[in-house]
Amino acid sequence: MVETESITLQCPIGRGIASIGDAWSLLILRDAHAGLTRFDQFRRNLGIAPTMLTKRLGALTQDGLLEKRVYSDRPPREDYVLTQAGRDFLPVLLMIGAWAQRNCGSNLARYVDEETGHEIEPVAIDAVTGARLGTRPIRASAKDAVG
Repeated sequence: MVETESITLQCPIGRGIASIGDAWSLLILRDAHAGLTRFDQFRRNLGIAPTMLTKRLGALTQDGLLEKRVYSDRPPREDYVLTQAGRDFLPVLLMIGAWAQRNCGSNLARYVDEETGHEIEPVAIDAVTGARLGTRPIRASAKDAVG
């Protein structure tokens, strides 16, 4: 079991999933990108139990995707704001949404660029080759291996 866990955490996908946690965490990050910052805002929007929300916000904070910022000393209150790692997760959320639009039904919301008004069509591209991901075979390689 320990060997399997070690292999999973060496895999970037496995490590990323371990860091994010579960579907609630993805939805919290989605809502944080939409501008929600306060515990009650997340709770109302998601309909999540307070104990689960506390657990997920704590994990996302511990893993560096969110950080707490005090906005009131009396009574003590904190916002949860995206860190750089949390902001870096937006393309992942948009890719999940694009996958769902293609594969999970046609009556789903679309994402629109606020400046242009055009629908966003996320595409993953390899920055080195320019190839669209999913069009060429891939394999995992040890971090220090070349080619």
